[in-house]
Amino acid sequence: MILAHDTVGSGAPVAFVHGFTQTRSSWMPLVTQLEGMECTLIDAPGHGESAGESLDLHGCGDAIAATMTRGALVGYSMGARMALHTALDHPGRVTSLVLMSGTAGIEDTAERADRRRADDALADRIEQIGVDGFIDEWLASPMFAGLPAAMTMRDERRRNSAHGLAGSLRNAGTGTQEDLWPRLGELTVPVLIVTGDLDEKFTSIGGRLHSAIPGSRWERVAGSGHTVHLEATSAVAAILNDWLVRN
Repeated sequence: MILAHDTVGSGAPVAFVHGFTQTRSSWMPLVTQLEGMECTLIDAPGHGESAGESLDLHGCGDAIAATMTRGALVGYSMGARMALHTALDHPGRVTSLVLMSGTAGIEDTAERADRRRADDALADRIEQIGVDGFIDEWLASPMFAGLPAAMTMRDERRRNSAHGLAGSLRNAGTGTQEDLWPRLGELTVPVLIVTGDLDEKFTSIGGRLHSAIPGSRWERVAGSGHTVHLEATSAVAAILNDWLVRN
């Protein structure tokens, strides 16, 4: 399955997978600052022009692997979870991996089940109030407190469908994700972990990922929260320009 995507720039191939409620265009502020890279911006299943595709995380990994050119893979939040599945399930397609504000899953079985119920309830909420209302509620979360108003990209997010977003949560939400922590040692490609230092939860997770992935590099971006690539775009672009050219 080939997902909806655009290609920007020329050079070394790098694919990008966005976060929940975003679309591929959310990467434009970042990729316009990258140098010497052919950037493939992918609409994740359930989002944008891939809204009709309802896949679990392994299916998302399969579709991303089929869509991208063999090369580097960058994922943010939900996209980082999908990118991790891609790298583990299709190691021949991913030559280096960047995980921004990502996780390898919830280890505790009961906690994971609670999260799945919460994800299902949130999916119901999207279908009840529609995309416009839900986007307003979603962006009001403390997780996005540091996101500049110009970078919320509300119009872009509102182009998603209630059916697509709800399906994404039910099939590929954090609660559905198996515990991938025991598999991190399988990664043999260079891995870069990026977190915002104001995002306490994912900074903690980032530290654990760094410890669990041999040879990985961890960049903590000062003064930035969860949406690190949109809150500190120039800083993240500098990190990627430095790291991707060598990996």
